[in-house]
Amino acid sequence: MRHIARYIIVILAATLAAACGYKVTYNLTGGSIPPDAKTFSVAYFPNNAPMVAPTLSTTLTEALRDKFSRQTRLQQVDEGGDFAFEGEITNYSSTTASVSSGDYALQNRLTITVKVTFTNAIDQTLSFNNKSFSSYADYDSSQLLLDVQDQLIEEIVEKLVNDIYMAAAGNW
Repeated sequence: MRHIARYIIVILAATLAAACGYKVTYNLTGGSIPPDAKTFSVAYFPNNAPMVAPTLSTTLTEALRDKFSRQTRLQQVDEGGDFAFEGEITNYSSTTASVSSGDYALQNRLTITVKVTFTNAIDQTLSFNNKSFSSYADYDSSQLLLDVQDQLIEEIVEKLVNDIYMAAAGNW
């Protein structure tokens, strides 16, 4: 009986929302894009961190472009998209993540932080300015960062891009 009541409430809420003319397009990737949004743009993210990985800026910028190209109906434009992203990489650092009982590092942690400004030209209230996103991946302390950094960057950038995507398109 409870399931039927919940089902009826959901149907009534959906009908009420439709009757009020409220439209949002949902997709299976967890995001919502207003129907009036047609384009997106992603400016190059410079690496302004004290420690720099040469490919990080390009990897992050291209991954964000790819995410919106693959998972939304929005068309990419060079600048001024309905969904516009710009920002910078502010931190790229490796620190000790765990220590053995003999005070030896067992795991190290690579952390990447980016500041993102997102402009939603359709609904300015959903825009954000200089919002920080940070993610990390751990690696064995017996490995050199240079030997594992490409794999770690790929893993961390995927997490960062998902977080940015949900912050911009997940407001439902």
